[in-house]
Amino acid sequence: MPRFAAAALLALPALLAFGRGGYFGVTRVRVAILACVLLALAAFVAERPLPRSRHGRVALGGLAALTAWTGLSLLWVPVQGPAFADFERLTLYTAAFAAGIALLRGVRWVEPALLATIVATAAYGLSERLLPSIFTLDALPSAGDRLAHPLTYWNGQGALAAIGLVLAAGLAARGHRLAAAAAPILGLDLYLTLSRGAIGAGLAGLAVLVALQPTRAGLRAALTVALAAGLASAAALALPGVQDVDGSTAQGLLMSFVIAILSALAGVAVRADDTPVPRLRPLATAALVALLAGTVIAVATSGSQGAAGSTEAGRLVSVQSNRYAYWEVAVNVFAAHPLQGVGSGGFAVEWLQRRDIAEGVKDAHSLYLETAAELGIVGLVALAAFLGGIVGAARRRGADPAIVAALVVFALHAGLDWDWELPALSLTALLLAAKLLAEAE
Repeated sequence: MPRFAAAALLALPALLAFGRGGYFGVTRVRVAILACVLLALAAFVAERPLPRSRHGRVALGGLAALTAWTGLSLLWVPVQGPAFADFERLTLYTAAFAAGIALLRGVRWVEPALLATIVATAAYGLSERLLPSIFTLDALPSAGDRLAHPLTYWNGQGALAAIGLVLAAGLAARGHRLAAAAAPILGLDLYLTLSRGAIGAGLAGLAVLVALQPTRAGLRAALTVALAAGLASAAALALPGVQDVDGSTAQGLLMSFVIAILSALAGVAVRADDTPVPRLRPLATAALVALLAGTVIAVATSGSQGAAGSTEAGRLVSVQSNRYAYWEVAVNVFAAHPLQGVGSGGFAVEWLQRRDIAEGVKDAHSLYLETAAELGIVGLVALAAFLGGIVGAARRRGADPAIVAALVVFALHAGLDWDWELPALSLTALLLAAKLLAEAE
């Protein structure tokens, strides 16, 4: 029974992903109910229903407190609809996270299962470009030629693919050839989202993986995954029909052939070799610092709205974005309401009152700054406790490098976009964090 419950829990991100990312109410509520049922089941069948480690208690307590404070903010928020949606979402997160800590200890297929879901989403999104005569997905005018399905948001889909690449590299370092073979699909999916932040976060995650696992196998796996993903993306540059959302049958078939060849080569390239590589950790750390700085600059630098909204591949080498304007308003709102914030979902109202550019946004495009603006110091303390517990578990000896690196990808990208409002993406990260904490019990 515990293994059945764990399998059902790990299926939730797939239900959300293929339900438009879980952003909209019906899918989100249904999956939240399932998560609560699984949590109740875990209370009866799990060996340890509640975390016993300090890190687990702090992390779960922090997320529960954040959920409760979000619900309380309904008392002062200017518009209650978005706040209630946030409360529903956090209820889903808390229930699934708690169930994960209780059910995932000793379950070896957590990473493969989540990676399989991510690969499935990538294949689905690529289907209309590779086989346009067979597959046609719903049009998303706001996305332009950026790949956004099935989550319906290109940056979120890119972040999910980036997490998948890191998990693939981590599993490949242990000799899992199928994981390495998934790299070209994930890399092409990531590239076609044209998400600068996701690409930077993915590269940072690979650097973290190498730093935590400075062995020949770890280095070979990271390089194999990065190279296979990069070559698939480079091939797409020469095939405009693949970059076009309408697709081209001939070019799609050619791209499929390239992916098949790259997947086969990546699969045979991996080796299990725990021989340490001298000086690899400091080199990977230096690369990580450079990638972090470059990603933040590329995503945050202020520019015109037109450039920021570009849907063409040229945006990958542009440093234009409106995020700095969002973040500036969030900081000003926090300064005006430091203790309790303006209430969950209240940033959208404050933006309309304080904005300097004619653009409508609902979110501050940063989990950390939005929490500060909407939930104040109390919300920040709860979020810090949640994250601090996970960091504590990640620092313990024996923590899974692939999970830690994947969580770095999410934590970095969540600071640059509204990932927290995409349950398919956030729940994937939360289940990885739950697995990390479960093994620390």
